[in-house]
Amino acid sequence: MYEKKEVFDFMPIGKAIKKARKAKKITREQLAEIIDCSARHIQSIENEGQYPRFELFLRLVWLFDISVDEYIFPTKKTNKSSIRRHVDSLLDQLNDTELYVIEATINGLCKAKEPEEN
Repeated sequence: MYEKKEVFDFMPIGKAIKKARKAKKITREQLAEIIDCSARHIQSIENEGQYPRFELFLRLVWLFDISVDEYIFPTKKTNKSSIRRHVDSLLDQLNDTELYVIEATINGLCKAKEPEEN
């Protein structure tokens, strides 16, 4: 007798692909042209959790720099989440003056999180 196998839920990865695509301001139609598939198939991956073929999956996660560890191994601690990797790539585009503004903002956020002393 066969054991019932759990089915992997691709929906969270599909949503991450959609979020990354929108962050790069790429339409489904543009993406379809880039990766040579239909916009409808991309929609199914993003909104319905449809499994893409493996080669397409790799192209999507490489194109959008998505770390899939956090989705495949949700209970395992990952080095960097997709959002951290995305922020890192955005920071790489800034000059030192702009980075000083970001640093000051981060310091302000961290200070706001500290409990007040009485």
